[in-house]
Amino acid sequence: MRQLSVAGAWVHEPKIFPDSRGSFHEWFKASDFTEAAGHPLNLAQANCSVSSRGTLRGIHFADVPPSQAKYVKCVRGAVLDVIVDIRVGSPTYRQWEAVRLDDVDHHAVYLAEGLGHAFMALTDDATVVYLCSEGYAPGREHGINPLDPALGIEWPEGITPLLSDKDAAAPTLAEAEAQGLLPSYEECTAYYTELAARG
Repeated sequence: MRQLSVAGAWVHEPKIFPDSRGSFHEWFKASDFTEAAGHPLNLAQANCSVSSRGTLRGIHFADVPPSQAKYVKCVRGAVLDVIVDIRVGSPTYRQWEAVRLDDVDHHAVYLAEGLGHAFMALTDDATVVYLCSEGYAPGREHGINPLDPALGIEWPEGITPLLSDKDAAAPTLAEAEAQGLLPSYEECTAYYTELAARG
């Protein structure tokens, strides 16, 4: 697990063992995860999405606590996965980092509670699986427009973004902050400490 520039986010870069039949790799290992994150991953829900090329999902996040941490992998095709620090007061607030997830390198990303998440499908039938620390709770879920110019996320050129009506109508980061929707860095770090104490 390699720490990304946004605190609370890591990328897992597994060793792949190919042979004449195909390949094998470990895409999640509890001991490595716990060492990096400081606590085990509580698996409450597993999701799978299939997207046509250009589909842009996010930026999604949930109220803290308990929010919803995610461990994300692309098992078919390729996506550009983006993690955004939306925690007000964080040293990396408003910063984002992009990681290509595909069925060749088999990287996976983990983002802690309180971080924003989005991805764009780079191929047709891009299939993404998520391990989630909490179940989906509609009343606690929020979004930020992934095309917010103030964030300046560098989505791939030459691909027309396909957004859901809900994501297209989502507020900008500044609007979400003004509406009091964003988590604070203080409450997030307090929750991370609580998770570590639980073991």
